[in-house]
Amino acid sequence: MIGIDLGSKRIGVAASDASGMLASPVTVIHRSGNERKDHQAIAEIVAEYEAEAVVVGLPISLSGELGPAARAAADEANRLASVVGVPVHTHDERLTTKTAEAALMQNKMKAQARRRIIDQVAAAVMLQSWLDASKMRDSR
Repeated sequence: MIGIDLGSKRIGVAASDASGMLASPVTVIHRSGNERKDHQAIAEIVAEYEAEAVVVGLPISLSGELGPAARAAADEANRLASVVGVPVHTHDERLTTKTAEAALMQNKMKAQARRRIIDQVAAAVMLQSWLDASKMRDSR
């Protein structure tokens, strides 16, 4: 699985291991200003990792509402699905950036270094949440 954290300037990318148990940060794609080009970069990662699906984080508000950012992410996820050639799912990404930031700070990483990787770490946190939720659904 490939996890995607869509941002206006950067796209964080994470991947799961082959067993679908553990998510890890992969890279950050800097927005080019051309969504199709950005989606093609994601498609190349999907092909490289032989991913079976893509999970896009939805920035749902703390109240649980789908605000403008979540609707925009869902719309982009739908457009991405026509490019990557695998199913695209969405998953709640509430607090993933805060969780990622806290983990990086705990490792005493300097602010400049954190900014370079925060998006891919947030994507890994979101993807891990999706993987864990999938295991729970499958065990029922």
